[in-house]
Amino acid sequence: MPLVSVDDVEIYTETHGQGPDLLLVAGLGGRHEFWAKQVSPLSEHFRVTVHDHRGVGRSTPDKCVVGAEHMADDLIALMDALEIPNAHLLGHSTGGSIGQHIALKAPKRINKLVLSSSWAGPDAYFTQLFNSRREVLINCGPAAYLTMGTYLATPSWYLQDQIESTRSFLTDRLKAFPGLEVELSRLAAVVAHDLRTHVHKITHKTLTIGAKDDQITPFKFTQELADKLPNAQLEILQHGGHFAPMASADEYNAKVLNFLLG
Repeated sequence: MPLVSVDDVEIYTETHGQGPDLLLVAGLGGRHEFWAKQVSPLSEHFRVTVHDHRGVGRSTPDKCVVGAEHMADDLIALMDALEIPNAHLLGHSTGGSIGQHIALKAPKRINKLVLSSSWAGPDAYFTQLFNSRREVLINCGPAAYLTMGTYLATPSWYLQDQIESTRSFLTDRLKAFPGLEVELSRLAAVVAHDLRTHVHKITHKTLTIGAKDDQITPFKFTQELADKLPNAQLEILQHGGHFAPMASADEYNAKVLNFLLG
């Protein structure tokens, strides 16, 4: 799939499979590779579209974001360019905040909604965590910041086998780092996302799914979304951390498919 022109950027996009449209929307990292363990099983049932957010991955570099709504507008414009009138949307973490914005401002564009390890609004824990991550990035640099984020997001029992060496671990992640200004804009979008007083207006059939051992968006946030959304169901993963779609992929995929195909 070539780069797709959207507003002032070109968005890298891939489409896999056939069937009803399903958008997979990544979180803070913003790269389509996050969904490596979902694309194949989900594309057996759906036409799956993944993309790199503006400023990230193979999309136009050096492009900052101004809040989650800005990224939501990019995705709506991408749907227009790809002639996707409506689709199911699976958004992880920040991708879930993007999905919330689309569900509220363009509800007819979404069929079923999956909010994965996402949140309606911050609390003191969440704000302190992301303030600390921001300070690490500014004062210690990208290598320390990326290491901190990966260790927070991924259970040790999964991550230990993924790290062959310190050098290879950092090299891969530093290659994907979008730059200080872009990353700071994305962190600011995360901290600013707060739709607590609005999410009750989302009436789509919604799955809220998260892991009990998530240290970045604690499971309490997943429960809160299920409580506030009038047509939501809750699924609990006992293990997997924030990166449960990677660490507990089989269980995660089964629960998502059960919801989307039901």
